Amino acid sequence: MMVEVTKQEATGARIGGLRQRRARGADEGESWRDLSVTAQVTLYAILGAISVLMLFPFVWMVVTALRPSGYETLQTLIPQPYLAFENFGKAWNYRGTFFTQWTINSVVISFVATALAVILNALSGFAFAKYSFPGRDILFLCVLATMMVPFQVIMIPVYVTIAYLGLANNYWGVILPSTASAFGIFLMRQFMQSIPDELLDAARIDGASELRIFRQIIVPLSMPAVAVFAILHFLHMWNDYLLPLLVMTRRQLFTLQIGIVNFQGEYRAEWNLMMSMVIVSIIPTILIFLFFQRYFVRGIAMTGMKG
Repeated sequence: MMVEVTKQEATGARIGGLRQRRARGADEGESWRDLSVTAQVTLYAILGAISVLMLFPFVWMVVTALRPSGYETLQTLIPQPYLAFENFGKAWNYRGTFFTQWTINSVVISFVATALAVILNALSGFAFAKYSFPGRDILFLCVLATMMVPFQVIMIPVYVTIAYLGLANNYWGVILPSTASAFGIFLMRQFMQSIPDELLDAARIDGASELRIFRQIIVPLSMPAVAVFAILHFLHMWNDYLLPLLVMTRRQLFTLQIGIVNFQGEYRAEWNLMMSMVIVSIIPTILIFLFFQRYFVRGIAMTGMKG
């Protein structure tokens, strides 16, 4: 009974929020049509120029990856004298590298760390948003203050702690330090504050436990925030270089980002092979974004509950 009531209330709120978003979208469309043709052309030109600037590094990376060995430094947008697709195979099987194992290491670390971080930070955000306890605001400010401390300042104490716990050369040595995120707690807390307390009170009256309220009400309504944090945290873990470099000293335990550096020697760098593996390394991040994109679309109505 509790679940049906809360779901009906949540559905009504979603429909109302969707109507508000459609109304705002219509107003924005009318404002755009009110602009003169010259203003619209100018805006399109500016956006186009910014898009070209943002895409150019990616285009140059692809072009460099397809250059044959010995032609990496040519200043042309078309690889000469031919498209060297074999660079991907040469890079993957490069001497002294373990790219298959390094990719597995990155996948395991990134997915496990992201899953744990989403769960822990969602629970923390729920506590800060919906519970009153002594020192809550002060504790939240202390959490936010940690965002101003760069990792380079605390990396030595972090490494000493990891080594003391026996987690060096271990997946958990990279995963555990990244599970608690001040940004994640802040994001979850701010979004969960917009969820009406009446939904939670109705669930409590019907006898729902706090964990059930979190699982069946808070999490479904907070999926936009969860999806955003999951994407950002996965990107952070996948691209992280410094912490795995500190923790992992065995070559087989390197992550993909550390392994890519193997193409840069003391006197020469294999830029075409390096760019080939960089392209391979960004494929999972694109797939993750495409997978979570549907949660953004489904979450449009949920954002209407804010305020």
